[in-house]
Amino acid sequence: MVDPAEELARLRERIDAIDDEVLRLISDRGKLAQKVGEIKHGNLYRPEREAQVLRRIAAMNPGPLPEAAVRTIFREIMSACLALEQPLKIAYFGPAGTFTESAAKKHFGSAPTFTPFLTIDDVFRAVEAGQADYGVVPIENSTEGSVGRTLDQMLVSPLMICGEVNLRIHQNLMSKAASLDAVKKLYSHAQSLAQCHEWLNRNLPHLPRVPVASNAEAARLAAGDVEACAIAGEAAARLYDLNILAANIEDDPNNTTRFVVLATHDAGPSGNDKTSFVCSAQNKPGAVHDLLTPLKNHAVSMSRFESRPARGFGNSRWEYVFFIDVEGHRSDANVAAALEELKGCVGFLKELGSYPKAAN
Repeated sequence: MVDPAEELARLRERIDAIDDEVLRLISDRGKLAQKVGEIKHGNLYRPEREAQVLRRIAAMNPGPLPEAAVRTIFREIMSACLALEQPLKIAYFGPAGTFTESAAKKHFGSAPTFTPFLTIDDVFRAVEAGQADYGVVPIENSTEGSVGRTLDQMLVSPLMICGEVNLRIHQNLMSKAASLDAVKKLYSHAQSLAQCHEWLNRNLPHLPRVPVASNAEAARLAAGDVEACAIAGEAAARLYDLNILAANIEDDPNNTTRFVVLATHDAGPSGNDKTSFVCSAQNKPGAVHDLLTPLKNHAVSMSRFESRPARGFGNSRWEYVFFIDVEGHRSDANVAAALEELKGCVGFLKELGSYPKAAN
């Protein structure tokens, strides 16, 4: 009969040996990354290359670790290796503890320096001015729709989209109090209140709801008032040492926010890409049909189509621009041909960038 204590000791010895080998291999990878940095000059971060690595690793994953865990581990390894040669500065729509911070760290790993900015406009300005290498802002939510301020800035900013992040949004009710019975006030961002509307109506119908600028601000306020609670993510609960009184209270369990990564450049082809652009339709019958025809003519699949007031690009207060996402990279022959044909039938067209599709 095998002695459990002896078997446990043998297993731990094997784990220690594997850990030693993992450390050696990670160090070797870091040395190779440094050599790549010596050969290359300028921007060393290549979003398309990182996307290709993560896809390849996920496809090779034999288990038992889930794909998401494997991606997280290798994201951190790549993040640390890149920081050896090019420490990145990332601006994000803050403050700290928001879902945007979580999205930024999901995309870049934890090695960069992350700086929160209180408005989306400030994130754009920080990257444009060179205060940050990249910026991360929300662009749409599966429940509440698009983030208008991000779209408005994309229309006028020289920045491009070089990446996207999909983040499953889990809303939590948190407080310094030990139970729901003790709370008398709720702080939350207006969008989170909307995303949790039915749960709140069922469980806390009479609790006063106070909209604030962000969920992180809601958590900060709740941390200073034992009779208050807040709706926010787990990161905010950890940051402000709050008790989670009810987890995952969002009405839609598939509630997801899409974030975009902003830079002075877009990404090269990764093999599984998306292209975003904005254009205006001419003011004539069938204009929108004419706008979509080049996509059909060149077999380009459209994944998003949204109208937005032109805000200074048109001559009428009722003129609109259209934000469009398509499958493929703008250097792909069919996408390039469709965009070229589009230029001949629209009043205005601005390419916002091509970038690797986010992993779900």
